[in-house]
Amino acid sequence: MVYAATLSEALERYEPVIGLEVHAQLATRSKLFSDAPNQYDLERPNHFVTPYCFGMPGMLPVLNEAAVEMAIRAGLALSCTINERSEWSRKQYFYPDLPKGYQISQYDKPICSHGKLELRVGDERRTVRIERIHMEEDAGKSSHVAGSPVSLVDFNRAGVPLIEIVSAPDLRSAAEASAYLRSLRAILVALGVCDGNMEEGSFRCDANVSIRPRGATALGTRCELKNINSFRYVEQAIEFEILRHTHVVDEGGAIVQETRLYDSERRETRSMRGKEEAHDYRYFPDPDLPPLVIEPERIERLRATIGELPAAKRDRYVQTLGIPEEHADTFVDEPAVARYFDAAVAHRPKAALTIANLVKGELLRELKDDPQAIASTKLKPEELAELAELRDEDRISSTQQKKMFSKMWRDGVALATLLESEGEQVDDPNVLGPILDDLFAKHPEEVEKLAAGNTKIKSFFVGQVMRATKGKAKPPLVNRLIAERLKER
Repeated sequence: MVYAATLSEALERYEPVIGLEVHAQLATRSKLFSDAPNQYDLERPNHFVTPYCFGMPGMLPVLNEAAVEMAIRAGLALSCTINERSEWSRKQYFYPDLPKGYQISQYDKPICSHGKLELRVGDERRTVRIERIHMEEDAGKSSHVAGSPVSLVDFNRAGVPLIEIVSAPDLRSAAEASAYLRSLRAILVALGVCDGNMEEGSFRCDANVSIRPRGATALGTRCELKNINSFRYVEQAIEFEILRHTHVVDEGGAIVQETRLYDSERRETRSMRGKEEAHDYRYFPDPDLPPLVIEPERIERLRATIGELPAAKRDRYVQTLGIPEEHADTFVDEPAVARYFDAAVAHRPKAALTIANLVKGELLRELKDDPQAIASTKLKPEELAELAELRDEDRISSTQQKKMFSKMWRDGVALATLLESEGEQVDDPNVLGPILDDLFAKHPEEVEKLAAGNTKIKSFFVGQVMRATKGKAKPPLVNRLIAERLKER
């Protein structure tokens, strides 16, 4: 589908207005209202279930205390007011993956409200308001068999605890929406309340998108983009919607409020159904659950567990430790990597930059195929710090450092053992001089070319010395010795 306006042309005349609703699965051991395991396993459908998950008659909900505390911690990290009294409601809708015919959620009295999220977009800092965070149970998963009228339902996810984080319509571009999601995910993962796995649906997003003429204050008609599980897809879907809305308005049409799905292969959205409003769900207080009352003492106890949040951690990395912003962004997005880096720096603070380069380069390269390997690595953070310090002190070369890292990471070889076998850099002219003299004698033509000003030949001699010393010779010293011998000639 091709529209008349390009995105840049559309943005010259119209301002996008975007709000996001994020569903984050809480990392509890059991589900929200039953003791069924909270596990993801596509290979064992309908395995992690109890009669409650199937909506069997007479099954009553029992609230998971750990899920409540995780929701409170998320609210505190997002500067929310924690409401000491919230209520559970029944949200009515009828799908095969919701056998009770309703979802237990929170409607007008959520557990958290009036928060904010600070984010960076390029060099700009933005504040996005958080309207509310409410708790609810997830539904099961329907699968439609291709070429058949048959649909299958897996109830493993039914009853899994969720928090829904609803932003105000404060975002003004697809890039801002992506930055918001990245920042929010980093916070939840750092808190340990959500694993942030977008592919498995642990962290997914609904985006509400509308446009209005530049300078206008009234909101346009919005469309909801449902269940997007990739930062890149969120950007693509929002940009498509901005262009689609622009085309409809320019043609004199009216935007229809609806729910749409994003087709990542065709890179376009398509209509799913008319957008439901609150009255469509016929909310009413759940008669099986009393109001949720949170004592102020519990809130303060949980506040003390928040710790350093990603934005503060990033600033510390850049401003205090002096590591590049790109490195800092990567580390705060992966809490396990950040913990490893912090542990290494604690042992050798002065080597922070070299440690950061090792983590960003060598360590993340090893984790590319197995992100969980950092939990079981044989290379302890303090050993990585010592390896970085050796390089900073110029006792080993960068080539040696990479070689040693590989053996320490993959085989668990001790650094002291490697130093004995590999040796430190050779910086003794009495050792390197005879090697160079022998090379000059064996390659007189190359020496003449070097003396005549062909500087490319120098790399040949440096390489030969490095080969003779198994990479241990210090290149600056080799270059100095070459210059001295040419001067003597």
